[in-house]
Amino acid sequence: MRTAFLIAGAAALAAACTTTGNVERNAATGAVLGGAAGAVIGNNVGDGDAGRGAAIGAGVGAIAGAARGYSQDQRATECAQNTRQPLHRDARTGGSYYYVPGTNRTCWSDGRPR
Repeated sequence: MRTAFLIAGAAALAAACTTTGNVERNAATGAVLGGAAGAVIGNNVGDGDAGRGAAIGAGVGAIAGAARGYSQDQRATECAQNTRQPLHRDARTGGSYYYVPGTNRTCWSDGRPR
């Protein structure tokens, strides 16, 4: 169990130091959450090896987090490249938004994904 806490602590430090894009930040967060979940599951099932469970969980979590971060980065790039579209008004928030051509996605007028 001590190994699992060391792995989770190292991943948490890596997540705290990440100041780059969504891919890196989400990969680090996924590694922390996956490592913690893997340690608990590995300790309670199978041969009771929390360290191996934490390592597997951290790997799976990092891959899933990186995939989500990549998707967020692609969406932000897509919004930034299509800012000259006709604007629509959001009645609930009062903000302006536009549709990305060829998709059903929307972005706020300042270029953020909606």
